[in-house]
Amino acid sequence: MRSFICVFCLSFPGFLALAQEQQHKREHAPPNAKVFFTGIADGATVPSHFTVHFGAENIEISPSGTDKPNSGHHHVLIDSPLPALDAPIPSDPNHLHFGRGQSEGEIILSAGDHTLQLLLGDRAHFPHDPPVASEVLHVHVDAASVEKARTPSPPNASVFFVGLEDGATIPTKSVVKFGIAGIGLAPAGTDSPGTGHHHLIIDAPLPPLDREIPSDLNYMHFGRAQTETMLTLAPGPHTLQLLLGDYQHVPHDPPVMSKVIHVIASDQGGAAGASPTDAGRTPSPPDAAVYFIYPRNGETIYPSSTIRFGLRNMGVAPAGVIKPNTGHHHLLIDAPPPALDQAIPSDLNHLHFGAGQTEKKIALKPGKHTLQLVLGDYRHVPHDPPVVSERIEVIVMGPKHKKHRRR
Repeated sequence: MRSFICVFCLSFPGFLALAQEQQHKREHAPPNAKVFFTGIADGATVPSHFTVHFGAENIEISPSGTDKPNSGHHHVLIDSPLPALDAPIPSDPNHLHFGRGQSEGEIILSAGDHTLQLLLGDRAHFPHDPPVASEVLHVHVDAASVEKARTPSPPNASVFFVGLEDGATIPTKSVVKFGIAGIGLAPAGTDSPGTGHHHLIIDAPLPPLDREIPSDLNYMHFGRAQTETMLTLAPGPHTLQLLLGDYQHVPHDPPVMSKVIHVIASDQGGAAGASPTDAGRTPSPPDAAVYFIYPRNGETIYPSSTIRFGLRNMGVAPAGVIKPNTGHHHLLIDAPPPALDQAIPSDLNHLHFGAGQTEKKIALKPGKHTLQLVLGDYRHVPHDPPVVSERIEVIVMGPKHKKHRRR
């Protein structure tokens, strides 16, 4: 009998691949084979662009196409469940292949929450039988680490200090004024061509130009389009530089920045401002903000959870340390905001972190609770204006809802 060849089938896209899938027999996985991520923990905060490392036990890693028993190669699943086990693992932005046998790879994630999972594939990218997959990791990407498209700056745009020269001696507390030319001034969030707002860099280098300018003690934001600030510096030499940011706080292309100037802060000359002996409240810098990194408003958490604190445009310093533009965290649990002209209480509803901690594992009873952060100065007194987070509500799981991880 003559063999029959279906010409139509051979010309049909994907027919041969389909036939191969139907004929492929999945590789048997060795006993106790496993894959896992190294150097990263569940719940970690990661940059947008980072290197992820893979580990494997009881199975060999070999390139795709290598017909070798008890071996396979890595695939990273991003925000995706396990794929079909009787077909090749897809290759797309949510299913990354490492077919050369790599044990690490660079990945890029958008801002927000993501899941990562490893899945081993055989020589033909099929999952093993049974599949060799890691636990699902949950990671959070800080928006500040995301590379962003830069806004073009007008020709000849410039920013500069007004009335402040390189090498000047200034009071430890003095008004610093900013100038701008060839470009408009607009608050952060206002997407208007040919505009930007000031950022003051203190004792720090230029930040990366393809992402949001940091907001902390060394990188001060003036997102309300301010053109001056009351600046408090420790006595001694300092460097100052202005950098314009667009509506997303990203430097323009090309960047609009001043020259770096060197100043010497001196406590001589009757500088105005609060001193350690003043009875009043310690001033806070413009746009200072305190917030929860974890948990978020409305989130369900375990009875024993690590609460993480974030701070922008200020530094963290232990209680008792007198340093301009700094403070330390206080966590309010099921309590209203405290009096602003007195030291924050210290009890089970008002937790102090006077050593400068930025996170704490706490135990809460099941049910609803409110959490709020308040920054306190070296005396535990709220700043002026107060640096206070939003009051969030969390739901603490009861024992019957507690999840157990597989080992």
